[in-house]
Amino acid sequence: MNRIIKTLSVSALALALAACNSSSSSPEVGTPNPPTPTPDPVGEFQLRVHHASADAPAVNVTVDGANFLEGVDYQVSSGLATVEEGTYSVGVDGILPDDSTATVIGPLDLEFAADTRYDVFALGSVAEETLEPLIITNEITDVSDGNVRLQVLHGVPVDLTVDVFVTELDADLTAAQPTATLAYQDYTPQVEVPAGDYQVRITVAGDPEAVVFDSGELSLPAGADLFVTATPNTAANSSERPIALLLADGEASSVLYSQDTGADVRVIHASADAPEVDVLVNDGEVLGDVPFTGFSEYLNVAADTYNIKVNVANTDTTAIEADLELANATQYSVLAVGALGDSTLTAAVLEDANRRIATAAQVRIVHASPAAGPVDIYVTATDDITDATPAFAGVDFDAEAIQATGNVALTPGEYYVTVTLAGTKDAAIGPILLNLEGSGLYTAIAVDADGSGLPPQLILLDDLAVPQV
Repeated sequence: MNRIIKTLSVSALALALAACNSSSSSPEVGTPNPPTPTPDPVGEFQLRVHHASADAPAVNVTVDGANFLEGVDYQVSSGLATVEEGTYSVGVDGILPDDSTATVIGPLDLEFAADTRYDVFALGSVAEETLEPLIITNEITDVSDGNVRLQVLHGVPVDLTVDVFVTELDADLTAAQPTATLAYQDYTPQVEVPAGDYQVRITVAGDPEAVVFDSGELSLPAGADLFVTATPNTAANSSERPIALLLADGEASSVLYSQDTGADVRVIHASADAPEVDVLVNDGEVLGDVPFTGFSEYLNVAADTYNIKVNVANTDTTAIEADLELANATQYSVLAVGALGDSTLTAAVLEDANRRIATAAQVRIVHASPAAGPVDIYVTATDDITDATPAFAGVDFDAEAIQATGNVALTPGEYYVTVTLAGTKDAAIGPILLNLEGSGLYTAIAVDADGSGLPPQLILLDDLAVPQV
């Protein structure tokens, strides 16, 4: 996030009136003018906001009823804002799918003192009704020459105490003392260390071999002033690597994942004229006899480039071969799309976003039907689309760059999804009634009819179905 600087100041008119609070009559000749009182200087403090609630929507932060920061999303920290000391009413409003807002924290009347840095965290879970603020204060001081300053917060809302190790690269943790031991909402003081290369590892407390986060080599430059928050990992491999670090430097923020998080990959057979297939990774079979419309659960692999082959089942006949670069902490859906008969069969790759938001149902529709051509997609409150406008118009099939709506946030409730040929009101798919719940993830892939051609059909994923292979 770009640095956000706002100054909340007292009324300039009030200052002017205070400065001019004297008699309006002219002074007598020879009488010196009385000195004008000098207002006491107004001190300033620093304010920064961190969004660390994994299932909360993006938020606006309000000060005295007005938006102070807007659209702060999960795992984002604002820049340090300079504000005049005083008492302010501070609140956090969640942004709902219809762009309205709902207050999720506060408003709280808080007194802010001069020369103090205030870090305000949104922690906990909306769905579990544990969302709450945490405020950490520090005196504003400079970082010593040649050093980097760190402060660490355990912001993962689980009953797990952890040891934090900050060491040289590949140091033996069994022979090291933890830099800090933290339970949920515990935090360290500000600590300075010489600038240089380090490795940050987090383990289950008392068990240095139970590593739940490993930064790998991490360069910390001189003068850096970092607030480090352990947040829930909502990307790949979250069960084995449940922590991601939110790094805030005063101007911007970034997310650091464990170097060994890996990539999550699932495979979907979306080619109507292709027979059952086997999926090979680096010439080793990982899935066998996958039928049309079949799909796998997510498989976690190390981040790397892989050779993927899709063979006709139980043969050496390769229908698709591709080299796929899979990034760390990223989730992918790999679709076999196109037609085997006209040699257009290819592997299409979608990057998935699977963070669940308690206040929204997230829907994604993917166009993988060659026979359908361009389509319009309707998401409506009733099954009548006569006067409706498409939510997505003219979505076409493209085997090389598969077309998808992306995750569309909807207010939880019942909706009808209808897919028509572009420019018409004639339903090719649906209307399909879906009951969409908060925190839900819903993916539907439009594919050809069995054997190819029309009418198209849907492959339902995520909360709409369970893996079939």
